[in-house]
Amino acid sequence: MPATTDEGATVPAAPPAPAGATTARRPLRVNVPGLLKASHPVPAAAVTLLAALLAAAVGLGPAAGITAVAAVAAGQLSIGWCNDRVDMRRDAAAGRHDKPLARGEVRPAAVAAASCTALLACVPLSLACGARAGWIHIGCVAAAWAYNLWLKHTPASWLPYAVAFGLLPAFLTLTSMPAGWPPVWLTAAAALLGSSAHFANALPDIDEDIAGGVLGLPQRLGRRASIALAAVLASASCAVVTIGPPGPVSPAGRLLLGVTLALCLAALAAPPALARGRMPFLIVLALAAADAVLLVLAGHALPVG
Repeated sequence: MPATTDEGATVPAAPPAPAGATTARRPLRVNVPGLLKASHPVPAAAVTLLAALLAAAVGLGPAAGITAVAAVAAGQLSIGWCNDRVDMRRDAAAGRHDKPLARGEVRPAAVAAASCTALLACVPLSLACGARAGWIHIGCVAAAWAYNLWLKHTPASWLPYAVAFGLLPAFLTLTSMPAGWPPVWLTAAAALLGSSAHFANALPDIDEDIAGGVLGLPQRLGRRASIALAAVLASASCAVVTIGPPGPVSPAGRLLLGVTLALCLAALAAPPALARGRMPFLIVLALAAADAVLLVLAGHALPVG
């Protein structure tokens, strides 16, 4: 049947394709920078760096340390991509221009595939650190996925952070030789730090989350209460990691504790304009780095038992 142009002129129809011929298609291209940005690279890098410094503190060798840190990195990437994929529609409705998925720069299928691939890589990397250590780390990642898929909408939104961060030292000490559980003070400090990170991480988007129906504990408490909790919990974490180890507190430890208290006061005294941004979250990242530096400065492997 002949085809017609817009002006109505008749033109010959294209001949049918021969049997067995295939239609050439453009290869699907992945926006690699956008895909990386959708992984929440800053929090992922911060947690991975913390794991690397803790691995050095507990005395992991190069092979074991690289494997453990790679497992943490894969888990963090899977969590970040999962988070952006789950939140895609809400981010688009909120006009989140910082989200590649919300702007249409990255295909949802690409983000979902990247998340699943990173998760699949995380499992064997974790188990390569030993059965006990591996299943503990898989449990940490599962807790984070539970947050993305459900718990972020509940008053228990803080719990996955406390569990995942709190068990991270155990993953590393159980990877070491001889394997053993970390001291209680280290687990408590990591859990406090994770809980603090949850409140701080929620602050920049708290208004959009409330409008979108995300009612975790920070959204229910409000901005000022969440800032206070983030600062106090982070300070408590640094205090525990400073005074928890046996023996007198070192001058470096006292200095670190003073810096921590100053950062806590800075977060509490932040004017509304700064409190609405990412400053409290960045302060918590600084406190996390301070915790890790203190462990490295200890100069010996953490006691296990």
